[in-house]
Amino acid sequence: MALSPDEVRHVARLARLAVTDEEVAALSPQLSDILGYAEQVGEVAADDVPPTTHPFALTNVTRPDERRPSTAREDILAAAPSVEQDRFSVPRIVAEEG
Repeated sequence: MALSPDEVRHVARLARLAVTDEEVAALSPQLSDILGYAEQVGEVAADDVPPTTHPFALTNVTRPDERRPSTAREDILAAAPSVEQDRFSVPRIVAEEG
């Protein structure tokens, strides 16, 4: 499929690209080749082949969501450098407005 210079300019305008006459002349055969390759891919596709997104069947490997004991709050807070009202105490990094 050969693209005319006007079609190349139209595609460039849709893509919001400024192209010179020299670029149009260079792009015309390149874009025509790309469209030809796309047509070849369309010819290869068989009706009896289901569309795929990945060559291998994928499954998500997850564990069951089960409740289990966690580390005690006291043990976690004991490792903190500073604690205030049963929470980590950290330096303020955002100034208050007003």
